[in-house]
Amino acid sequence: MRIILGIGGGIAAYKAAMLLRLFSEAGHDVVPMPTDSALRFVGAPTFEALSGHPVRVSVFEDVETVNHVRQGEQADLIVVAPATADLLARLAAGRADDLLTGTVLTATCPVVIAPAMHTQMWENPATRRNVEILRGYGYTVVEPAVGRLTGRDSGAGRLPEPAEIRDAALAAHAGTRPRATARTEVRPQTAGHAGPRADDERAGDRTPGGPRREGPLGGRRVVVTAGGTREPLDPVRFLGNRSSGKQGIAVARAALDAGAEVTLLLAHTEVPAPAEEAGLTIRSVGTALELREAVFAALAEQPADALVMTAAVADFRPGAYRESKIKKDPEATDAPVIELVRNPDILREVVQRRGEGGPAPALIVGFAAETGSEEASVAELGRAKLCSKGSDVLVVNQVGTDLVFGSDRTAATILVRRGSETEETDVAGGKDDLARRLVELMASHPDMRRR
Repeated sequence: MRIILGIGGGIAAYKAAMLLRLFSEAGHDVVPMPTDSALRFVGAPTFEALSGHPVRVSVFEDVETVNHVRQGEQADLIVVAPATADLLARLAAGRADDLLTGTVLTATCPVVIAPAMHTQMWENPATRRNVEILRGYGYTVVEPAVGRLTGRDSGAGRLPEPAEIRDAALAAHAGTRPRATARTEVRPQTAGHAGPRADDERAGDRTPGGPRREGPLGGRRVVVTAGGTREPLDPVRFLGNRSSGKQGIAVARAALDAGAEVTLLLAHTEVPAPAEEAGLTIRSVGTALELREAVFAALAEQPADALVMTAAVADFRPGAYRESKIKKDPEATDAPVIELVRNPDILREVVQRRGEGGPAPALIVGFAAETGSEEASVAELGRAKLCSKGSDVLVVNQVGTDLVFGSDRTAATILVRRGSETEETDVAGGKDDLARRLVELMASHPDMRRR
């Protein structure tokens, strides 16, 4: 496969050299295409030595070959990593003022973009809008990681590790048809739509109620919950958990990429919420009770084929909410006692309603975070929970202070009920890897195929 590797001018450009090597070692022909700014961070000889191709930056080099058109026509995949805020803006605007942007503009193959920049730049409305526009063009935009940035700052905007970008790029090439060349129109945002839409020729395959979207989940509707609920104690305090929301967002994106129409019910997250786009509806919730109401509303308003409960729902909530902040009495020697009450088990309720013939999806997927105990291992607890919850699929994560929560990587066992037997699949790697594997299992599940 011939891959164009575009490299933007950011400090993360050094990772592009490692990404180039990963592609090359897998047998792909990689053409490095840095911007002029990128060469201020990593010199041309590095990319030339790793790829065996000369580095070209300008459309005024190799003019006799019409190089930007030739490269675009010959490419099977274009990967841009890192993509700076400036490069995102130029690509979104359809600029063609250097070899890389000109090549992207002429190509009809899948395009995968991995942004990297400071958190404030990533969260700026202009950047978020540019990401929406690029996704509207049919490009795959990989969400940046959360971690150490340039200097002492940390936050969202870190370039994912090269192996994760490689996996996302190869998945996009394997699962995405060549990008349509029809004109794309970006329409103003309205209350009912927050993302870009293509013209009538192309918008239908991503619009709810329109023609069937392509992919293994084409024509299916999936409801995904993500993030951690927060149970208020007083106006400034709450009972919560350490869920970042990364895994649920990854599942929503994988289902969307597989052709499903996705409703994402989003509780508190430690990463920016994805931009709403055609095929993706996002609703915000705060508490477990709000999430419960949102789940049953989503299942009642339109039939759903699958429910994926990745959200970390608080098991308990304070029994009483204080209207004013609880003060620390300097004269008191003991602390106030907070009474907790049990929250509803949303997953079990959905299973129960399905058994009673109520509105419920064909496939119900639960997530379980386990630490293990002296009496039982994580795997044993997971199998027991699959039986007690009654879900069709259960994803079991071992969690802890340095495990899973907030991390870009995960290790899980996916338990799939098939009649009287339980199939177990171990997945270790990035959270996107787990999301894609889960979606594959969902698409192949008999209940989804019969729906």
